[in-house]
Amino acid sequence: MEQKSPLQYTSASIAPSKRPGGLAAERPLRPLRPLTHLLAGASGGLATAVLTSPLDVLRTRLQSDLYRPPRLARITYSGPPSIFPRLFRVSLCHISETIHIFNSIHKTEGWRGFYRGLGPSLAGVVPATAIKFYVYGNCKRLGAHVLHYKEDAVIVHTQAAIAAGLATATATNPIWLIKTRLQLDDRGITTRRYKNSWDCARQVLGQEGIRGMFRGLSASYLGTVETALHLVLYEQLKVVYNRSLRRVNAPANSAWNEVATWISTSGAAGSAKLTAVLIAYPHEVVRTRLRQAPLENGTPRYTGLWQCFRSIGKHEGMAGLYGGLTPHVVRSVPSAIITLGVYEFVLRFMGS
Repeated sequence: MEQKSPLQYTSASIAPSKRPGGLAAERPLRPLRPLTHLLAGASGGLATAVLTSPLDVLRTRLQSDLYRPPRLARITYSGPPSIFPRLFRVSLCHISETIHIFNSIHKTEGWRGFYRGLGPSLAGVVPATAIKFYVYGNCKRLGAHVLHYKEDAVIVHTQAAIAAGLATATATNPIWLIKTRLQLDDRGITTRRYKNSWDCARQVLGQEGIRGMFRGLSASYLGTVETALHLVLYEQLKVVYNRSLRRVNAPANSAWNEVATWISTSGAAGSAKLTAVLIAYPHEVVRTRLRQAPLENGTPRYTGLWQCFRSIGKHEGMAGLYGGLTPHVVRSVPSAIITLGVYEFVLRFMGS
């Protein structure tokens, strides 16, 4: 039997068939074209952006220091003697702030307020996920070939995830900056700083130059750690969950195989994303702060990555570094399930 080149198939390019006795075997599917990853990623991003937009607005405003309730904004970190009371207070603070911001948006802006920034979000999420999975899927193939490892090796997944994170952050940072500025601009209809996405881009370029469009990029690069953790854990957990489900005494047919695939994909995507978020979340807060509009005199609120980290840690403590965690988790875990579920489905559909 002819040996397949690692450049011909993706790790998803096998499908179950039946051996005598009803046992599942694996049969090769036709080769996947490199652009298939682009289409699969874009499909997942589109579904995710529309379904999770309200949670995205909540998360962005809670990460900023412009929308914190006055009582909570004045709280400074004093360092309690025990870690458990501190974690309990931080958790209550997150829930309280989330409810406050939710009620404020609904009361002052209506339901449309929960979809502010959806335009640039769609313009960002769709190409971002397309680029991310295009680079990730193809770097897995190329990495396996160059490094002489199998495609399911951890080192192959890691290098592909890092490359995908760096490429996505660089290509889409201007879009995310515009989306963040629009989501943080809640002034009245006649007094808003930015009329729309194009006006925001014009003002940023005119007042801050091209460098202004890439504010927060350093934090995005730091966030590549989260991307790598998420995708590497996902690939490993997906295999573990799938093998466990196939050991269950269930009928060996295509319907059960499809159910097992969806369960393993969803479980792995959600578990991996939750773990990655809890470890690497502070970079999200720092990135949002760096992307905030400058003060009225044109001076940036935060001048750099480490200055922003130090400032938040000094004045707000752990509560500040994990601001907006509640809606972020509620949004990002389902988002990961939707995105990777659609991505894997399109890969199987295009490769079958």
